[in-house]
Order: sequence, then C-alpha cells, then structure tokens
Amino acid sequence: MSRHPEVKWAERLDKVYLTIQLPDAKDANVDVQPDGTFTFSGSAGSANNKYELELTLHDKINKEESKINKGMRSIFCVLVKEEPCWWKKLLRGDGKTPHYIKVDWDKWADEDEEGGDVDVGGMDFSGMGGMGGMGGMGGMGGMGGMEGMANMMGGMGAEGMDDDLEGSEDEEEAEKPQLDEAENPKDEGAKTQTAPST
Repeated sequence: MSRHPEVKWAERLDKVYLTIQLPDAKDANVDVQPDGTFTFSGSAGSANNKYELELTLHDKINKEESKINKGMRSIFCVLVKEEPCWWKKLLRGDGKTPHYIKVDWDKWADEDEEGGDVDVGGMDFSGMGGMGGMGGMGGMGGMGGMEGMANMMGGMGAEGMDDDLEGSEDEEEAEKPQLDEAENPKDEGAKTQTAPST
C-alpha cells in the first residue's frame, strides 16, 4: 500500500512552486503533463515505504520550461504556468483539498505584494532539460541552503508580515481570513497572511 508525501505549494503570476517533503527519497520519479497532471512516485524510510501522488493542477503547465531539484530533504518543482494568471487554489474542481497539501508560507506572495521569484540559490537545475529527464534523479544538489535560510529567518512567517501590513486600511485587514493558532503558531500578536483555497 502506498502513502502520500506532504506537499507544500505557493504561486506567482507565472509559476507554481511545489515542494514534496520526503527526506532521503529513493527512486524518485516526477512527471507533469501539459494538461496539468502531476505525478510523483518514490520510496523512503528504513522500510522503503512506497509513496505516490497524482494531482490534477488547476490549469495547464508549460512542461518544457518547468524544472525540478531533488535534495536530501525534499523535491522542489518550479512549474511554469501555460497562461500567466493567479490560480488561488492548487487543484482543479470543487472537491475538498487533501490533508497532505498545505500552503508554503515561506514562499507565498499575495497578488498585491508580488515580489518576484523565490530565491533558489544553491539548487542545481542543470541538465534537466525541463521536466523530460526527471526519472531517476539521483545525484542532484541538495536544498540545505534554502532550508537553512528559511530556518535562520524564522520562516518569514507572521513576524515579517507586521511591517508589510502596517499602515494598511482596517477594512483591508478585515477582508483577509485569519488562521487559527494550530495552522500558524507564530507570535500571538502578529498579523497573518491571506489563506488561499487549496
């Protein structure tokens, strides 16, 4: 019986960032089709547990421009959207979002605070030729630099949002749904980011 790995996602106008959290993944295979079908399979753990994932993304993907990096702790995918537009949710349809898919607050940007691409410093995307050569991705560079930076900066969570939200109108803040502490256990006095539908 296969399991589902935890998946974190964030988006920009022209890209979707997917992070498959599966430390020491073996035989990792990732594929994305232009229609937005995303699949992953691999094994991990001392018992070589099998993990599989199939997602029908909200819209079409440019397979040739999309890239992947397999690190020691996770698999990071930069999926280029076929049409630049904000999705607001990761999956197609009106069904409930699976419990293993979560918003990646470290990489998230709202439309009104679009800040450019995620810093992928230290990741080796060379030799991938887009998504075509993703089967058996052993030997790729790790993500230690990015995760270390996120830990060092405290995940750029709610604390970093205080400065961005200062001076904003009260009615603008009232329109933004608030997360409960279980979803965002940062400083109680800090303001939270908008929660997208997944």
